[in-house]
Amino acid sequence: MSRLLHRDRSLEELEDDRWPAPPENTTMLVRTVHALRRKRLGELTVEDLRALITQDVGLPFLLPLALEVLRDDPMAEGKYYEGDLLFAVIGSEPAAWELFPDLAEELVAIVSGLPELDDAHLAREVERFITTGRA
Repeated sequence: MSRLLHRDRSLEELEDDRWPAPPENTTMLVRTVHALRRKRLGELTVEDLRALITQDVGLPFLLPLALEVLRDDPMAEGKYYEGDLLFAVIGSEPAAWELFPDLAEELVAIVSGLPELDDAHLAREVERFITTGRA
């Protein structure tokens, strides 16, 4: 499956929505998300994807990119632990999956093929994703 992903553009450009600078007294997470929205999609790391997807930012553009990573490495690790990108993706806004039923089906196939997961919390979330009918 091939998608036009606009890797040379940022979320700000693609969404045509330039956020104002975050307030000085804001959290590091808010500052990070603001900065990542200005980064080209093709330059986003696994950790960048995890951070943005966890905050439900740019999902129509980022879920296809995240699936590319998860196809090759379902347990891809960002900053925190093995599988943290997968955890972010399966926990993303349910409405986003309505835009991508084919990706949801593919993700179900990917996670269904995983061996038993050591992380009980991740295993529960994977099972929830499989059974919620998002695919």
